[in-house]
Order: sequence, then C-alpha cells, then structure tokens
Amino acid sequence: MSNTKDFIVEELKKQISGFQAEAKIETVGKVISVGDGIARISGLSDCMMSEMVEFKTAKSSVFGVVLNLEEDSVGVVILGSFEDVKEGDEVLTTKRILEVPVGKEVVGRVLNPLGEALDGQGELGCDKFYPIEKIAPGVIARKSVNQPVQTGIKAIDSMIPIGRGQRELIIGDRQIGKTAIAVDTIINQKGQNMKCIYVAIGQKKSKIANIVGRLKEAGAMEYTTVVLAGASDPASLTYIAPYAGCAMAEYFLDKGEDVLIVYDDLSKHAVAYREISLLLRRPPGREAYPGDVFYLHSRLLERACKLSPEFGGGSITALPIIETQAGDVSAYIPTNVISITDGQIYLEPDLFNQGQRPAVNAGLSVSRVGSAAQTKAMKKVAGKMRLEAAQFRELAAFAQFGSDLDEETKRKLERGKRIMEIFKQGQYAPVSVAKQVVVFYGLINGMLDDVPVEKISEFESGLHFYADTNSESLLNLIVEKNELNDDIEAGIKELFKDYKNTLDYIKK
Repeated sequence: MSNTKDFIVEELKKQISGFQAEAKIETVGKVISVGDGIARISGLSDCMMSEMVEFKTAKSSVFGVVLNLEEDSVGVVILGSFEDVKEGDEVLTTKRILEVPVGKEVVGRVLNPLGEALDGQGELGCDKFYPIEKIAPGVIARKSVNQPVQTGIKAIDSMIPIGRGQRELIIGDRQIGKTAIAVDTIINQKGQNMKCIYVAIGQKKSKIANIVGRLKEAGAMEYTTVVLAGASDPASLTYIAPYAGCAMAEYFLDKGEDVLIVYDDLSKHAVAYREISLLLRRPPGREAYPGDVFYLHSRLLERACKLSPEFGGGSITALPIIETQAGDVSAYIPTNVISITDGQIYLEPDLFNQGQRPAVNAGLSVSRVGSAAQTKAMKKVAGKMRLEAAQFRELAAFAQFGSDLDEETKRKLERGKRIMEIFKQGQYAPVSVAKQVVVFYGLINGMLDDVPVEKISEFESGLHFYADTNSESLLNLIVEKNELNDDIEAGIKELFKDYKNTLDYIKK
C-alpha cells in the first residue's frame, strides 16, 4: 500500500516539476450595436486599423475588419453574412491585418474577395498570404514603361498604346463595351507571358458566368483569376475586392512576372465605400462621398507599376473601368480616377449608336505613356493615324454644311472613312500585331484608296486569311525584327498587289 502511495507521490512531483504555466492574453470586446453589416464594439482598446476581428456567435464564427477607431468604441465592417451577429456577442482580436491567400494555386480559379473558391473545384490549398493593403513601390524601385501590352484591339494598339506597368482608364456610359475591351485584352494575352486578374465589383453573377465561359472557350482561364464580389454580396466584400485582387497580383510581381489586372468597375466600388462610410457615421462630402474617396482609389492604382531590374523587373498593368452618367466625365469619381491614371480610353455613345464598335473617341482618349509602349513597326505606321482619325470627325461635321470641298479635304474625308472602317472590330476577335501593321501600312500608303468603303471590312478579313495562307514568313519577320525595313515594306506591297489581283471589285 505504501509503495503505491510513494509511486503516486513521485509521479505527482515529476509532473509538477515539468509543469510550465503559459498565460494567454486575449482581448475580448462586446458588440454594442449591429446593423447593415456594421458593428460597434466596446472593450477592444488595443486593436489596429484594418485588423481582422472574430465574432463568437451562437452558431459559428464570423470575421470583420476594423475601419473606425474611436475613444469609446471600434467600428467594424462584418465580412460576409451578418444575420447571426447579435448585440452582446463576444469579439476577439486576431492580431492579423486583413489578408488573402496568394500563389500559383489561384490561377484559373473563380474566388470571392476573401480567397474562398466559388467555382466548385475545391479548396485553394495556398500556404502563403498577403495583406490586402500595401504601400506602393517608391520612385527608386520603378522603371519607365517601355514594353507594350498588346490588346489585339486595332483602335487602341495604334492610337492609345498601353504599356506594361501603366494604368489606363476605360470610361464610358453603361452597355457601351467597356467590359468587352477588358475581356478581349485578357484573351489576347495568350502566349504573351502575362498573368491576368479580373476583379468583378458589384456585377451580376450571370454576367460573370458568361465572361468565365468565354474565357474558358478561348483558353484564357489557364492564366486568369476571377475575383467576384457579386451584386448581392455585402458592401464590405465589394469594398475589399479590388485590394484583394491587387494583393494576388503582387505575389507574381514579387516573382518578377507581368500581371494585367482589370477593376470592373470602380464606380460601384466608390458607392460601396460611401455606403460603409455613412453607416460608420463618417461625415459626407461632395455627392455624399467621404473625404478620403480620392485616397481610396489612389492607394489602389499606385500599386500598379513597372519595377526596375534590380527590384525584380516585374510589372502590374491596371485597367480600371468607370461608368459615367450620360457621358459626364466631369463628375466626382470620373475626374478623380482620370487624375490618378496614365490616360483614358473614352467610349462615346454617339459612335456606338452609329455602329462604330469599339466606340473609341480618338479626340478625348489619350495615353500619357504614348509611343514609348509601342513596337517600332507599329510606331511607324500608327503615327499619322490618330491625327487623321481626330481630324476626320471635325471635317465630317464641317462637310455637312459645305457643298464645294477642295480636293485635299475630299481626300482626307475618304481616308478618314477608311480609317473608321478599319477600326471596326468584332467582340472576342483580337488581331495580332503583325496583321495590324500590314493593314495600317497599306492604309496610310494609299493601298486601300481604291477599295470601296463598304467593302473595307470584307477586304481586311480576306487579306488576313490570304496573309496566313501565303505570307506567314512575312508576318513572322515583322514580329521577329520588330521594325519596318525595306525588305518588309516590299513584302507588304507585294502582298497587297497579289491579294488585289484575286478580287473582282477592284479596278485592275
């Protein structure tokens, strides 16, 4: 009996000697009030701005992000469903700034802004996380934009070139082709060594399902990630969506890769932020937006950059989209974003209604990077075209009133009509750079002057097919040399001559 007692005592002594007391400190707060996805919490005296907090509800745990730090309470935006959060629930700090999963696993997936899969293909399995907010690279880390992003859209590649690391705004009224330009650009990145991220902000889920279907058909989902905050999702998810997409892009940037990111669209993003700010009782300013709505978009778009080689040499190219009301580009959000970006592609309703699609207005559209982001071949042929396209609209309006036009004006009008016809392009039908160079060279050198205007579209598609069949080596040479030398110019002239000989509507 005593032996057993001694044994128990010895065992207790061993356990006591090996015992290590660990004090776990947790800051616990309580929900004071909750409504419309916003909770006010007391007792979280040491939480940080943008920190994730965990609500211990009766059914499950829900996360939120801290946006307001006040003297006696904290304002938290609840991420996701907020029906279960009740007054008096406990809230724990996590000591983690809001972050999303990143890595090559996100490529080809459809995710929500928290990095959760929406495509039914199972969990992501990422082991790396990036904070959604990050300070943009400084001046020293950046390099000037000098490498093109080929959109495959003739009007843009020739007149409003986009470079890797640029921020180019797509702006216009609703249902005018803004998303179509962005999706075509993503499709055209096939084989261009470019990852793509499409951030859908407050969009109808049926529309995004169609876009994902189109991207799959074109084989573009192999290098694309879709981040979706749907129209029925809470304002909190809509607010963090573009930042989450940008964090995913920065993973590839840090690896020295090139990324194209589309924000569709930032108008709805600003509206979601306005809703959150008003619910948090922040003072409203112009158009009821809060005072920091400029900072909302500037801190996002400044993260797009081209890094110099010693910092990895990667790039993020941003295509933000803004929806205008009745073509008003002088409204608050459009002017804000125009001042942040490196140019804009303005889509005009009048052109769209006239059948000019994409409806790019050459006069109001601009690329502040300019020809630095074009290949030498494209620069040579596209130099005059922007000027001639802009002049044509003015001359066309003037010509309506004058019956007697001099020969030079008539010639410019005829050339302008052909330029506008060439710029017409079907959706999901991007054109390679080499084919664009061939057509534009013929256009500015008068080789299309004898083609009737109504036959231009038919002539162009036939020329592309003829070039694929008979002059593949010429197209490859244009890409390889990246400039127009005498041999290439002679080859293009020969191609036009041979192709015209096959047509019966051109006078021989």
